[in-house]
Amino acid sequence: MKHASAKAAGWRQGFELAMMSPALLLLASVSLVPFFYIIWMSFNHVGLIGGVSFKFLGLSNWLRVFTDPDIRSSWATSIIYFVATVGLEMLLGTLVALLLHSLARGTNIIISLLLAPMFIAPVIVGLLGRFLLDPSHGLYAWLLTQCGINAGNILGNTGSAMIAVILMDVWEWTPLVMLIVLAGLAAVPREILEAAQIDGARGLQTFIYVTLPSISRILVVALLIRCMDAIRFFDIIFITTRGGPADSTKIIPIRLYDIAFRFFDLGYAAAVGITMLVFSILIANAFMKVFERRETTT
Repeated sequence: MKHASAKAAGWRQGFELAMMSPALLLLASVSLVPFFYIIWMSFNHVGLIGGVSFKFLGLSNWLRVFTDPDIRSSWATSIIYFVATVGLEMLLGTLVALLLHSLARGTNIIISLLLAPMFIAPVIVGLLGRFLLDPSHGLYAWLLTQCGINAGNILGNTGSAMIAVILMDVWEWTPLVMLIVLAGLAAVPREILEAAQIDGARGLQTFIYVTLPSISRILVVALLIRCMDAIRFFDIIFITTRGGPADSTKIIPIRLYDIAFRFFDLGYAAAVGITMLVFSILIANAFMKVFERRETTT
């Protein structure tokens, strides 16, 4: 009887695999073929005159990746942008979520208004930011001039340009973190909070010792989502500054765009793109290890 059931299960698994194989082959051809093609490109000089041609260079492109000062500068700028945007979004999103969770009325209306920036295309956010910060007729530029904070071209200054694009990204994606944290707060058992209040815990103590451990996994998920998106951020900076002024906002995706589509050095661009992929995989693996540790400790 057991042999018959095992044989039936094996036949069923084989049948299911056979039925899924066309879709699996299609997915493999769509994803794996371009991936290995890009790897092959990274070891070649790709010529475009008279058709696509390859000239094998060995590790030349990879040596350039690790010795090019422009690439190092773009990675440094990317890390600054990465830490600033993700850090501010996590902090502000959590604070706003806690504030909304404590409200008794009007929460749905406020949430709907706060979520509006998240549904705007990043390109539109960049165009809106460039218009509002225009030194001739921009509203924000005029307000900053009247307050004596900045009287010049905000997007044309090496110091203020980075701050401007960071705040644009924070304005757009803080609502996403807020929404995720709100979902986590809604799942915190009210009995635990009431027990903490009975034991004499104050607001800050309740948050540190009760609420924060309860939503820690949700915070990690929100952090992972924003980290994966911030690594490949492109739209707002491309629309507003195109990496300037003086490369002060040229993060690695903008540098990759210039290498590939301005200088048409596709082999070198493929090597740079693979380093971005490796960095993303390392970040994802780090978060997975955090999840595994939390599962083993709980």
